[in-house]
Amino acid sequence: MRLLLVEDNHELADWLAKILRRDNFVVDVLNDGEAADQALSLETYDLVILDLGLPRMGGMQLLKRLRSRANAVPVIILTANASLDGRVAGLDEGADDYLAKPFDIAELEARIRVQLRRSARRPDPVITCGTLAFDTNTRLFRLGPEPLALTPREHAVLEALLIKAGQTVSKAQLSQSIFGLDDLADPSAIEIYVHRLRKKLEGSDVRIVTLRGLGYLLQHAH
Repeated sequence: MRLLLVEDNHELADWLAKILRRDNFVVDVLNDGEAADQALSLETYDLVILDLGLPRMGGMQLLKRLRSRANAVPVIILTANASLDGRVAGLDEGADDYLAKPFDIAELEARIRVQLRRSARRPDPVITCGTLAFDTNTRLFRLGPEPLALTPREHAVLEALLIKAGQTVSKAQLSQSIFGLDDLADPSAIEIYVHRLRKKLEGSDVRIVTLRGLGYLLQHAH
């Protein structure tokens, strides 16, 4: 899953992005509101972590513009303004959650998981397809009783396919899921990651089907 972190404190942003990438999220980091507004109008994200005190465009204005485009991506406000009025204003403008600085990283990670489950309408933290299971709390895959070792890119592709198991996922959608703003997005690389995943799923009851010209589909091979 791909997250956007909008935070003008570079040290905090780098530290937080490192932790979230360790959790197998694809994370884009932007440090001002205008750049974030442009990214949100062009890219697809699963969740936004938004500071309010941003240069060039404040976080509240950015949130207003995001919601005016009918973009329903979950937004967690992360700010030093912990006043009741500030929280109410943020929630009224369309934020989904609000966390004051300083914060505990475990709490932020939990709030991210809650918002992602809510947006996907999946109350159960474990997503399955046959014997393949993904625990959204631990961010780990299992194939049967065994953990499934994956590279970060393989993880991102398989997660995108599993979330839409039984549905076609295009190469463009997979590219949006695995390549960040600083990555050189190569759609042909998707074929390589899918090939590697097929090797790792060999012998199981789960397979990745190629629908030529359309994309890929993860299915339970009964």
